[in-house]
Amino acid sequence: MCGIVGLFDTRGHQPISEELLNQMNARQFHRGPDGAGVHNEPGVGLGHRRLSIIDIASGHQPLFNEDDSVVVTYNGEIYNFIELMEELKRCGHVFKTRCDTEVIVHAWEEWGERCVEHFRGMFAFAIWDRNRQQLFLARDRLGIKPLFYTLLDDGCLAFSSELKSLKCLPNIDRTLDPTAIEDYFSLGYVPEPKTIYKQVKKLNPGHSLLVERHVGEASSAPRLEAKEYWDLHCQPAEHRKESDLQDELVERIREAVKIRMIAEVPLGAFLSGGVDSGSVVAMMAELSDSPVNTCSIGFDVNRFDETEYAQKVAKRYQTSHFEGTVASDDFALVDQLADLYDEPYADSSAIPTYRVCELAKQKVTVALSGDGGDEHLAGYRRYRWHMNEERLRSKMPLGMRRGVFGPLGRFYPKADWAPRVFRAKTTFEALARSSTEAYFHTVGLTTAQQRQELFSDGLKRDLQGYRTQDLFEEYARKAPTDDPLTMIQYIDTKTYLVGDILTKVDRASMAHALEVRVPLLDHKLVDWISGLPPSLKLNGQCGKYLLKKAMEPYLPNDVLYRPKMGFAVPLADWFRGPLKPLLKQRLLGGLMADCGYFNLTFIETLINQHLMRVRDNSTLIWTLFMFEAFMRSEAQLGTPVHNPEVRAVPA
Repeated sequence: MCGIVGLFDTRGHQPISEELLNQMNARQFHRGPDGAGVHNEPGVGLGHRRLSIIDIASGHQPLFNEDDSVVVTYNGEIYNFIELMEELKRCGHVFKTRCDTEVIVHAWEEWGERCVEHFRGMFAFAIWDRNRQQLFLARDRLGIKPLFYTLLDDGCLAFSSELKSLKCLPNIDRTLDPTAIEDYFSLGYVPEPKTIYKQVKKLNPGHSLLVERHVGEASSAPRLEAKEYWDLHCQPAEHRKESDLQDELVERIREAVKIRMIAEVPLGAFLSGGVDSGSVVAMMAELSDSPVNTCSIGFDVNRFDETEYAQKVAKRYQTSHFEGTVASDDFALVDQLADLYDEPYADSSAIPTYRVCELAKQKVTVALSGDGGDEHLAGYRRYRWHMNEERLRSKMPLGMRRGVFGPLGRFYPKADWAPRVFRAKTTFEALARSSTEAYFHTVGLTTAQQRQELFSDGLKRDLQGYRTQDLFEEYARKAPTDDPLTMIQYIDTKTYLVGDILTKVDRASMAHALEVRVPLLDHKLVDWISGLPPSLKLNGQCGKYLLKKAMEPYLPNDVLYRPKMGFAVPLADWFRGPLKPLLKQRLLGGLMADCGYFNLTFIETLINQHLMRVRDNSTLIWTLFMFEAFMRSEAQLGTPVHNPEVRAVPA
């Protein structure tokens, strides 16, 4: 696992500043502390930070082909590199190393842009082909590895693994994107392909970008049009017995785990005590001749702690198990998160994720995780809620539902304190919506009404009617399925999985120079799962049904069928306790007042309601808290945080 950076003059052969290239590379030191390399020629500069995993002796980058006309800088792992190496040798290619990086170079020579279709793994890379005068960028199918890019005013294309490297550029435009602010306060992250900055983009998962040099065309900017090379198929598989599908699922997971156990450094696994990580550890134990290294994070608050179940799996497979504990007052990372994520990011489970990566790095350099199981095998409770509501929505046309349930939802009293089943207002509102609109409301951190009250008039003008819900509608139209469960799983794959879950794991792990591999996101496995009957994913009220049935011989029953917990932190208690003195100081003054994006009167109301226990506003307060932390980080870089076009509403 590594970090990559690059600069490419799209208009000619202007010299690339080696000092700047090295500075960008150094900002990602944590991603690759084992070594650094740069390549600089007129108009092209590539940089690389290395975390040595495979072919430690000779896998240095940037790496060239035989005549030095093609060079690559690459972050990730190609798990089928040995088979591809043999295939490329048969085509006449000569290899100088036994690492997966060199496979990318020769695959580009052999197949051009279609080389990505041959790779099985997680990756983000850049290839410079001097003969063709082309720069080729690509990102893996599910977005496990990140890739940011921007086109500067002078025609230079800059890219990097993390946004912080692009912030080194003296001429980068860091104007905030109003639509990204709407996205962030809707979802808690900025979804692909946006970043918080108008002029910086993320390359979408399953996409590539080919940029050609146009010498002498100083007045014209190149067209940067990313090209999709892969998408979920979601095509129904042929009908087969459930028992046969259980066996095939186990075999596919075992094979996905096996190819991810290749490493020349210590390897282990995260073990949360849930079915996904337990399944991965069970397969690793079968495939390993020695005890598997496993690590878990516990909490000193019982309702958040899962270590009891992790210990059961560890004992069953006699793993070399070690644990750490996150204290209920472990908020020391709050101010580090803005620098870690580079843009606003509000998933508070980033804190325990950081801690479990910190713990794992004490024992291993590579860790396998169970990420992706919830999205593709329907493990989230919200899938059950949505399908229960969907059964009711299907009984009546949308127009009629809006007429009947819309008014009921508006006038029925709010009861957030009650169990979900008794919240009639919530149910009425859900029934008055379309399926996609209802799901967006379910996953949203805030309601449209809250954002309407939170945002200043100036910010609302800048949004020009944009709503994050439009993004969900766009993916719903694109989805290759009409099934309502498969549809929302597809939307989650494009938004929540990559924008929240994989972003969290990548930044937290790479902050400790730890490589995390995700066998349940093997694209062949994911594509196969997408074609399974929805009833084998969500069966009645049982999520991940097929996986749980398949893993009954491998995992304890109470691990398989207990309620899902997740990595929660006690935000409500923090804001009424140790973080209380910071709330009004940070959220009602300074940068939040100066930036002009917010209605401070509404923020003050949120804080007072929370402190007086009138309502638990901890999620929205945390979202504001992390936005303020981001702006403080920006201010330290010298970025103006005041938007002259908008004005704050004073408290």
